[in-house]
Amino acid sequence: MNAPSLGGASLIKLIETFGGVAAVVAAGKRDLTRSGLTDEAATAITNPDQAKIESDLQWLSHPDHHLLCWDDDAFPVLLRRIPTPPAALFVDGDPGCLWQPQIAIIGSRNPTAGGLDHARDFAATLARQGMTITSGLASGIDTASHEAAMDAGGLTIAVNGTGLDLVYPASSHAAAQRIRSQGAMVSELPLGSPPKRQHFPSRNRIISGLSLAVLVVEAGLNSGTLITARKAAEQGRDVFALPGSLNNPMAKGCHRLIREGARLVETTADIMQELGPVAAELQMEIRQRLNQPDEQPISPARDETNLLDDDDYSTLWAVLGHDPKPVDSIIEQTKLSAREVSSMLLMMELKGMVKKHANGRYARASTCIRTSSNLPESVHNLTRNPLGKKWNY
Repeated sequence: MNAPSLGGASLIKLIETFGGVAAVVAAGKRDLTRSGLTDEAATAITNPDQAKIESDLQWLSHPDHHLLCWDDDAFPVLLRRIPTPPAALFVDGDPGCLWQPQIAIIGSRNPTAGGLDHARDFAATLARQGMTITSGLASGIDTASHEAAMDAGGLTIAVNGTGLDLVYPASSHAAAQRIRSQGAMVSELPLGSPPKRQHFPSRNRIISGLSLAVLVVEAGLNSGTLITARKAAEQGRDVFALPGSLNNPMAKGCHRLIREGARLVETTADIMQELGPVAAELQMEIRQRLNQPDEQPISPARDETNLLDDDDYSTLWAVLGHDPKPVDSIIEQTKLSAREVSSMLLMMELKGMVKKHANGRYARASTCIRTSSNLPESVHNLTRNPLGKKWNY
């Protein structure tokens, strides 16, 4: 659907109102306008640009090209839970990568030689430890992180600020080609979308939204990297930052983030100490979910007990009801941190105990969880590392 005046939130609301993308496309103009759409937007859906549809279908005919919509089982679970998720993602590569435990590594487009070395070292080491490296394909820290992850035999994901039929900047063409075969290129923008200034801050929320945490390697005080870091914090993600020389202007952004509450890190061990258990639990929960028999209902005595034995999970469960609540209210009532609530809601969502509703609200789920038959084959790669490695944390 490519309708003017409709952003991601409006499209998601429309999909949920009608019960799926197919139902929205099949709806008549009267029903669409009754749902709150403008006449222009409703017309764009009922009378779409056929040439654009044919072009998109031609692109999607390639076996490595995918479109994940909000109602698709393969839509990445972490991304669903950010305040402003995209309604759809174009993917060039393996969409199963989007469910892997990820850390975003970001920084300056004009880093120092030392900054590049740090980015490569951290990306390579984290990739060897089983983390997928996510970044934005920009020059400098981004591309160095992508390339180092691949050189180490790991996976990497590039979130683009253009349509996936374009590569920006042009200097990243070689890296993009490698990423397609050793990870995935991702964009919420329609094919043909050129690089525009407003696309990149919006792109940054997806980089952090896909990831368990964000590592800032180098950034000036006016760097767009700081926007991504702050978006990550708003999403309940951990933000890590590398300290640098007092004389290095590219370290000043990191120092500001540390003063604002980002965790100072010196080694990957500092990161894995925080993320390793969460990533391992994410991996285990998804593996258990894929192994569930078809249409098996949740049994509170079976699926909820392990979590609810923990006092914090028990507190969170008591706060949740069948009426959706905003995350801010949940945090206030449980007295837990945003990071703790975000991680716990993810685990409960994977177990099928809670469900995310419109506007980032959560409530107890009603009946059953998704099972292996509901998820696409690419997601089954989560039961093993696509490169044949075991996950070790």
